[in-house]
Amino acid sequence: MNSTVKAYFDAFNRGDVPAMLACLSDDVAHYVNEGKVRTGKDVFRDFCKHMSRCYREELTDMVIFDAEGGTRAAAEYIVNGTYLETDEGLPEAKGQTYRLPAGSFFTLKDGLITRVVTYYNLADWTAQVS
Repeated sequence: MNSTVKAYFDAFNRGDVPAMLACLSDDVAHYVNEGKVRTGKDVFRDFCKHMSRCYREELTDMVIFDAEGGTRAAAEYIVNGTYLETDEGLPEAKGQTYRLPAGSFFTLKDGLITRVVTYYNLADWTAQVS
C-alpha cells in the first residue's frame, strides 16, 4: 500500500487540510469529477475549503492499490457524507446524508502526489440528496 496515499486519505478523514497538502507536490494537478483540472496547492486548498463548507464526508471501506514501483496508485472507497450547504448548481442542502461508491487515481514522484483524479456517480449523489 502506498504510504503517501494512505496518509492523504487519513488526513482527509480527520479534516486535516494541511496534512493533505503535505502529501502533494506544489504543482499537483487535481482532476475533479465535474469541472476543469485545477493546478497547484493553493487551488487545492481553496477546493478543500469549499468542500468543507458544503459537505462533511468520511471515507470507509478503503482499498488502496499500488503500481509501477510506487509512482502510480488507485483507491476505491465509500463516501459517507452529509450535505451541509447548497453547492452552486446542485440541489438545495438540508442536511441530507448520502453513501456513494467512489474512486481515485494518483501519480506520484519523489514520494509526493503530482496528480489526483476522483470519480463518483453524480446522478446517484443527486438522487440521494433530492
